[in-house]
Amino acid sequence: MGNTETKQTKWEELSISNDFLFGKVMQDAELCKELLRRILPDLDIDHVEYPELQKTIKEDFDAKGVRLDAYVNDGKGTVYDIEMQAGTSEYLPRRTRYYQGMIDLQLVDKGQDYDTLNNSYIIFICLSDLFGKKRYMYTFENVCKEDSEVMLNDGAKKIFLNADGKNGTVSKELKAFLDYVAGKQPEDIFVKKLDEAVGRAKKNREWRHEYMTLLMRDRENQKIGKEIGKEIGKIFGAVSVYRDLHLPDEEIITKLQTKFSLTDEQARAYLEEAE
Repeated sequence: MGNTETKQTKWEELSISNDFLFGKVMQDAELCKELLRRILPDLDIDHVEYPELQKTIKEDFDAKGVRLDAYVNDGKGTVYDIEMQAGTSEYLPRRTRYYQGMIDLQLVDKGQDYDTLNNSYIIFICLSDLFGKKRYMYTFENVCKEDSEVMLNDGAKKIFLNADGKNGTVSKELKAFLDYVAGKQPEDIFVKKLDEAVGRAKKNREWRHEYMTLLMRDRENQKIGKEIGKEIGKIFGAVSVYRDLHLPDEEIITKLQTKFSLTDEQARAYLEEAE
């Protein structure tokens, strides 16, 4: 779960489309396996294993961490990362690239050589259409631009599922799941099991507390971000005023240090950025 989607803020109103709740429901191996079977029916997935629940990846102390919704393997050398994306952003494709890199680094760190790096699927389940073609499913793998018959065969595939899809051929079972994500209640055995699991999850007091803690943390971070943004705006505003007064750079730097409690280096950086 790279970022907690908090569009639906009340725990009682959460649905499968909330990434936090989706991750909890996917801790049920049978439900996760059936979902993968519906998305990738040709792979004959007979079971799934969890390297660790709610896997968090953070390579360096200053790197952007990644918390995966559902990270599993099938015992046959393939790993799967399934992510619920309540919000649609033009940057989602780049997010899959980041997730792919972080997952690959983890696999290499476990002693694998590059030539034995696991095949992987990164699957984003989206509520709306990112690519504008109204397809239920978009599958990407690296193909030679000059000759589409030449595949890179790097073992990495990325799939975007669109709950608002209209075009393309998918099974009625996958369509039923996507309809459920979109808020409908199809007559489907798997969907009914998912819905029951969602109901049970929302009765879990520990998960409710965890969700509310994350929600409050997100709100605090947003508040801090706004305050920092206001402070930065004040600094650039002051630089603009000092420029209008035709003050020399060194005097501006001194004034910024005094007024905003900045170091010499910070003041100089703001001055350069304002140019």
